[in-house]
Formats: sequence, structure tokens, C-alpha cells
Amino acid sequence: MNSKMKLMSNLESLLFVSGEDGLTKKQLAFLTSSKEEEIEEILHEMMQEYKVNSSRGIEIKLLAGTYQLVTKHQNIEIIQKLVENPTPQSLSQASLEVLAIIAYKQPITRVEMEEIRGVKSERPIHTLSAKGLIQEVGRADGTGRAILYGTTNEFLQYFGLEDIKALPPLPEDLSVDEMEDTDLFMTKFQETFEG
Repeated sequence: MNSKMKLMSNLESLLFVSGEDGLTKKQLAFLTSSKEEEIEEILHEMMQEYKVNSSRGIEIKLLAGTYQLVTKHQNIEIIQKLVENPTPQSLSQASLEVLAIIAYKQPITRVEMEEIRGVKSERPIHTLSAKGLIQEVGRADGTGRAILYGTTNEFLQYFGLEDIKALPPLPEDLSVDEMEDTDLFMTKFQETFEG
């Protein structure tokens, strides 16, 4: 793969992962160790390629100073069908992590979850809310009055719990390395959503 193709591939991956937040030309240049002019030229070429290729369902848009991967407008009917009739899907690892954190630490803010996970949690929160497993349970005191999240009755029903106190206890005296090997209740989550 030549350097131009590799850069295109890297840009596409970065834009996909950044989601609706998108990335600026400057950020993309920094992340790929490239010049902004080169990034702009490659992105323009990619935008044209996506636009003219009718077999592609996505395109790159420049919105509010950030480049984002978005779905093509002509596919709105099929996307609407998914929104109106969502297919049952298993939860991603990220969603399972966020659900476990909320279950054990509720009520908890998104920022507190992100401190525990070390990564953004907006999408998993949206997914879990859409599935009815978590909900807003109040607002935190202080600046910004952040949303506090907690589990729902549907969460308890999915996992066959009488109440939140029926969750398995967290290991108290394990090191971080040992905790990574501890299953907690992830297996139960995965069985429920994949089975």
C-alpha cells in the first residue's frame, strides 16, 4: 500500500472512530503526522470519491469546522426503518462496561464513568438508554448540574434480579491486574444479550 492509500485508510478510520464529534484538519494532521495542506487535499479527494460512488452508503462532510463520516441522504428510508424497528442486538463491550459501572456506582455522571473507563462513554450511554436499561435519575450538585444515571426496572428484569442489592459483590482486596481477570457479571450480560 502506498503512502497516500495508507493516509486515506488512516483518515477514514479516524473519522469513523470519532463519530459525530468529527475531527478538525489540524487534529487529523497531528494524528497522522502530516501537513494540514496534505490532509485537506486528501480529504477533498475522498469526499469526491464518496460522492460519485453510488455504491457507498457514507460520505465525508465538513460540518462546523470538523470532518465527519455521515450516511448518505438517499439512504434515509432504510435508516428510518432501522430506527422504527430496531433489531435485537447484543451489547458491545463498551456498553457492557458502562452498564456494569452504572449498576455498581449509581447514581453516577458521565464524567465519572469516563474517569473510570478512561475513554468517552456518550455512545454506550445512548445505546443503554435506547434499550431502556439505564435512565436519568437526577442532577449532580455543582457547576453544570450533570445528569446522574442509574439502572431501570427493565435492567433488573433482564438479569433476573429482585433489586440492585442482588448484584454479585465487587472483589474488595484484588489488585488492578487481578480485577481485569475477574469476570464479575459480564458473562451473564453477554449470555443475556447474545442468547
